Amino acid sequence: MRKALELGGFIAAAVLIVFGVVAIAMGVNGRNTVSNSLSNEYIVGSSDMTPSAIKAEAQKAGIASAVKQWPTQNIANQKIDTGAEARQMAMYMHIHSLEATGGFTYAQMGQFTAKPDTPKSQLMVGGGTSNPEFAVIDSTTKQPVPNGARNVWVTYNALGTALNTSYMASQLALFGIVVGIALLLAGIGFAILAGAGALRNPKTALSVAKKPKLEKTPAVPVA
Repeated sequence: MRKALELGGFIAAAVLIVFGVVAIAMGVNGRNTVSNSLSNEYIVGSSDMTPSAIKAEAQKAGIASAVKQWPTQNIANQKIDTGAEARQMAMYMHIHSLEATGGFTYAQMGQFTAKPDTPKSQLMVGGGTSNPEFAVIDSTTKQPVPNGARNVWVTYNALGTALNTSYMASQLALFGIVVGIALLLAGIGFAILAGAGALRNPKTALSVAKKPKLEKTPAVPVA
C-alpha cells in the first residue's frame, strides 16, 4: 500500500508540473496576442487623456456628475498596446461620448431627430423621439432622420466595449499564468514529499523492481 501511495505521489507531481507549464505557456501567449492585436490597431491616446485634463473638460461641458468612474492613468499621445491601457482608453472614450450627448446615455435618447413641434410626451429626456410619426423626414430618402447624438454614443461605446474585452482577455491570461505557477509549485511539492518518503523507507516504490533476497534455511540432519 505504501509503495502504491508513493508511486501515486510521483505521478500526481508529474501531472501537476505538466499542467502548470502548459497553463503558464497559454497565459503568456494570451497576453502576447492581446498586445499584438492592440498594436496592430495603431490606437493613440488624444492630448486630453490625462486624469486632470479630462476632469476639467468634463466640468466645463457640465457632464461631470454623469461620470461614474474616472480614469487614473495618463495615456495622452501614447500608443495603446496593453490590456490595462485599453481599459483606460475605454474610460476616456466613455467621457467623450457623454460630452457629445450632453451627459445622456443611449437609453435616454430617442432613435430619431424630433420635429420642433413634437409634444413633450413624445420626447426622450436626452432629446429626440422614438416615434417615427414625430421624426424629421429626410427629403431624399423619405425616411426618419436618425438621432446623431445617439449614433455617436453607439459608435463610441462599441469601440469601448472592444477595448474592455481586450482588458478582460489580458486579465484572464494573467490569471492563467498565476494558476500555472500554483500548479507548478504544487507539483514540485508533491515530488519532494514523495521523494522524502522514499528516502525514509527502504522498501518503497522506487525499489519495487528489486527482488527480495531469500534467506537460506539450515539443512536438517537426517538420522
